[in-house]
Amino acid sequence: WRGWEGAPYSTLVPSDEVTINYKHGLPVITLTLPTRSERCRFTVKPTVTTIGAFLQDVQREDKGIERAEVFATDGSKVSDATLMEVLLMNDFKLVINNTAYSVSPPIKDKLSSEHATEMEDIKSLVHRLFVALHLEDHQIRKERELLQKLDHLKEELLPLEQMKARIMDSADAKTSRLLWVGLALMSTQGGALAWLTWWVYSWDIMEPVTYFITYGSAMAFYAYFVITKQDYIYPDAKNRQFLHYFYRKSKKHHFNVERYNKLKEDLAEAEESLRRLRQPLHLRLPIQEINDKD
Repeated sequence: WRGWEGAPYSTLVPSDEVTINYKHGLPVITLTLPTRSERCRFTVKPTVTTIGAFLQDVQREDKGIERAEVFATDGSKVSDATLMEVLLMNDFKLVINNTAYSVSPPIKDKLSSEHATEMEDIKSLVHRLFVALHLEDHQIRKERELLQKLDHLKEELLPLEQMKARIMDSADAKTSRLLWVGLALMSTQGGALAWLTWWVYSWDIMEPVTYFITYGSAMAFYAYFVITKQDYIYPDAKNRQFLHYFYRKSKKHHFNVERYNKLKEDLAEAEESLRRLRQPLHLRLPIQEINDKD
């Protein structure tokens, strides 16, 4: 068999003399150096390494190699400028001096699960390297920005919190007074009904009166439901009355409830962002720098 330009090959070596395996996602070409008679592995980057660069690496390892070329299976020479990625798509012949090696690269689609796992490990390693080199400084800057934002929000909220506390105390006191007034009125009503029943009139006269009082109370509870769309439950009624007094007092003292709620939402969002940011940040920062920040 004669190859490129009719150059004769004294030996055609089986394909197992030159093997190609994938390690960490990169092809590793293993062959026997003719002069040194030892196996040597060459790891290539298929997307950037050319055939010429690979052959130069082979000749650099064994100075006794005078000729190193690559031929396609049909005998045509493959250009040295061709990328190894293209070459490894099909079978080829590697000619070193007067020996031709038949090479059959593994098909990428049929790589073992071990190779696929190694590729995932490579991707994970690249991601961790990117984080270590670029993300930490960004996180430190972001943390400082969040801390400044938190200080600004707390400074704005401080006078509003003090005003809100005073308004809440006032509204709570008025609500409590209203509850005690209601209890006093009910006690007075019960006492009056008892007095009218046993000392002034009889039960025969007072029975219709108590009936209409009960019926009127039921009408009042139903009216409460119609207006508020809620059942008359004592805790809910108390909270509703408290909010009524709170908003009326807020309007009187020019307390902006909407602005206060917006600041509280921004503060909670900033604190949550800081918590999520610090969780991975503290895993990479030195202890001294973490303590300085805290």
